[in-house]
Amino acid sequence: MLVRVLVFAGIIAVAATQVPPLLTGIANREKPAPVETVSVPPQKAEPPSLYGTVLLHADASGHYQGDFNLNGRPVHGMIDTGATYVAINESTARSIGFSSVDLDYRYPMQTANGTSKVALVKLGRLEIGGIRVRDIDAIVAKDSALSTTLIGMSFLKRLNSYGVQNSTLRLTQ
Repeated sequence: MLVRVLVFAGIIAVAATQVPPLLTGIANREKPAPVETVSVPPQKAEPPSLYGTVLLHADASGHYQGDFNLNGRPVHGMIDTGATYVAINESTARSIGFSSVDLDYRYPMQTANGTSKVALVKLGRLEIGGIRVRDIDAIVAKDSALSTTLIGMSFLKRLNSYGVQNSTLRLTQ
């Protein structure tokens, strides 16, 4: 009987912490703030940005890529909703201020190319256009395991919304 009470109390505690943000997220999606946007061809260096909204146009292969700032340094990256974290390679990590001492490759990570070891880091800030997010969890992979920067869910879930319409990805903070 005590076990049932403890399990029930645990479920209530989890629901109390998870339901309000879920409802807030649903409410925000149902009532989007009016935003005026500007459409720009995909070859532009800076994605259009107005009032915390950025539009990225799909490239020829259907990917959404853009120029981001990681810890204040420019990095080209690709949005990847299938990636749990923002993922960078060790060369990029060094260029944005992480030394080899900061990188402990002890965490196994399952990728599309198999299992590899990665290091966990915290990015001070990640920016694109008018969107700025601080303290982003990220992983660092060896250069041989990752050739491009992937902007994953550790960034996307910190936005108010993101979605695709007519081959355009809208990121809103």
